[in-house]
Amino acid sequence: MEGGVPEADMSAFRECLSLSWKNPYVLRLAFSAGIGGLLFGYDTGVISGALLYIRDDFKAVDAKTWLQEAIVSMALAGAIIGASVGGWMNDRFGRKKSIIVADTLFFIGSVIMAAAPNPSILIVGRVFVGLGVGMASMASPLYISEASPTRVRGALVSLNSFLITGGQFLSYLINLAFTKAPGTWRWMLGVAAAPAIIQVVLMFSLPESPRWLFRKGREDEGKAILKKIYPPNEVEAEIQALKDSVSLEIQEAETSDVSIVKMLKTTSVRRGLYAGMGLQIFQQFVGINTVMYYSPTIVQLAGFASNQTAMLLSLITSGLNAFGSILSIYFIDKTGRKKLALFSLCGVVLSLALLTATFYETETHSPMISAIETSHFNSTCPAFTTAVDSREWDCMTCLKASPQCGFCASGFNKLLPGACLISNDASKNECKKDDRAWYTKGCPSKTGWLAIVGMGLYIIFFSPGMGTVPWVVNSEIYPLRYRGVCGGMASTTVWVSNLIVSQSFLSLTQAIGTAWTFMLFGCVAVVAIFFVIIFVPETKGVPMEEVEKMLDERAVQLKFWKKRSVAQSQKI
Repeated sequence: MEGGVPEADMSAFRECLSLSWKNPYVLRLAFSAGIGGLLFGYDTGVISGALLYIRDDFKAVDAKTWLQEAIVSMALAGAIIGASVGGWMNDRFGRKKSIIVADTLFFIGSVIMAAAPNPSILIVGRVFVGLGVGMASMASPLYISEASPTRVRGALVSLNSFLITGGQFLSYLINLAFTKAPGTWRWMLGVAAAPAIIQVVLMFSLPESPRWLFRKGREDEGKAILKKIYPPNEVEAEIQALKDSVSLEIQEAETSDVSIVKMLKTTSVRRGLYAGMGLQIFQQFVGINTVMYYSPTIVQLAGFASNQTAMLLSLITSGLNAFGSILSIYFIDKTGRKKLALFSLCGVVLSLALLTATFYETETHSPMISAIETSHFNSTCPAFTTAVDSREWDCMTCLKASPQCGFCASGFNKLLPGACLISNDASKNECKKDDRAWYTKGCPSKTGWLAIVGMGLYIIFFSPGMGTVPWVVNSEIYPLRYRGVCGGMASTTVWVSNLIVSQSFLSLTQAIGTAWTFMLFGCVAVVAIFFVIIFVPETKGVPMEEVEKMLDERAVQLKFWKKRSVAQSQKI
C-alpha cells in the first residue's frame, strides 16, 4: 500500500462484493453508519408527499406558498447548524458519538412532527430533524471512509449515497401506504423515528474510527480495528502510513497554532476546499433537491391532478434514483470520480433542456377558459369575473391570476375549454362530482408525459455521478487533522445551498414560470462542467495519507483544453 497507488478498476467492485463473505465486519461498519444516509434520504423524500396532505389539513399552508417553503426549508436551516456543529463534534468527540447524537435529534424531531397540532409546531419538529440530518450527513460518510480499505473506499462510501436514495424510495412507498389512513402525513413523518432508534442500537456495538483513535493517541485501539479491516499482508503498511501521517500533523500542531487562518493558508486544504465545497454547491444548484422535495408538485405542474397519481409517478423517479446510486457503486472506482461527475453533468444539461421545453409547451398551450363552462357552477373565480380580457384566458392565466383560482377541466376531454372557479373544497367537490379533473398547480397538457420522461432522465444521469461524487470526494480529500472541520464546512455548504434552492423554487416557478426555472438550473449545470474540469482532482485509488501530497503538487488547470505534459499528468 505504502509507496504505490493501487489500480482501482472493475476488480474493486468485485472485491467490494466479496467482502460479504471475506470480511463481513467491514460491510457491517459501512451499513450501520450508512443508516444516517437512509435518514437523510427519508426526510428528503417524505416531506414531498406529506406536503400534499399537510396542505389539505392546514388551509393556511395551502394558501401561502412561503409557508410550504418554510416547512421544507426549516429542516435545511437546522441542517446548516447541525453540519456546522457536527464538524467540531467529529473532531472533539469522534465520529461514533456524533452519529448517535444525530440519531437522537432526528428521533425527537420525528415525534414532534407526528404530533404537531399546527404549522408552527410542525416547523419546530422540522428544525430538530434538520439538526440530526446535518450532523449525520457528514459523520456517516466520514466514518465509512475512515473505516474502509483503500481499494473499495469509493464503493463503500457510495453505499451511503445508495442508502440516501434508498431512504427516498422508502419514503415514497410509505407515503403511498398511508394515503388512505387517518392522519396520513402524521404517519408519514413519524415512521422516521424507527431507523434512528435502530442506528443508535447498532452504533453502540461498533468501534470508533481508527484514524480518529490514532489522532487522539489511542493507537492500540486503532491497530486492533485496522487488523479487522485490512488483510494481514496490508495491515502493517497501513498502520505505518497512518502513524507517519498523524506524527507529521502533531509535529505541525506543536510548532504552530492550528487555526482557521492557518488552515486556509495550507495549500492542500485550500485546494481541497475549492474542489469539495464547489462540488457540493453545484450538486444543489443544478436543482436535484427541488426534484426530490417537490417531485409530486412538479408532476402536478406537468398536468397530473391527483395526489395519488402524483406520488405514484414520483415513486418511479425515486426508484430510478436508487438504481442510479447502485450504478455509482460499480463505476466510482472503475471510471474515477472526475469522469463520472462530468458524464453526469452532461446528461443533466440535456435532461433540463427537455424539461424546459416541455414546461414551456405546457404553459403556453393550456386549455382555454370557457364562459359557458364556468357559468355551470356557482363559484366563478372573482379574478375571471372582473377581467377585461376574460375571452383570452386559458388555464394557466386562471391559475396565475390569483391563488384563489382553480381550473375545472372539461368532462369530455381535458384539453377542451374548462371553467375558472374559486379554489376551495366546495368547488373541488362540485367539479369532481361530474367526473372532471381539478387543477390548482398545473394545467392539462398533451405533452405532460414528457416532463415525467425528463425527470426520469435527470435522475438517471444525476444519481450515479453528481449524486455520489461530491460525498466521496469530500470524505477523502482533506488532511486528517482538518478532516472534521473541512467536512463540516463542506456539509454546511450543502445545506446552505439546499436551503437557498428549496426556499426559492416555488417562488421562482410563480415569478418566472417552471420552464425558465429549469432553464436556470441547466445554465448552472453548464458552469459546473467547466468547474469540475478545472478544479476537481482525481482521487481514484489514492491512499488517504497520500491525497494531501497530491493536492500540494497539483496546480489548478485553468487552460484545461491544453494537453498536459507527462510530468503534469503524473502530479495529478
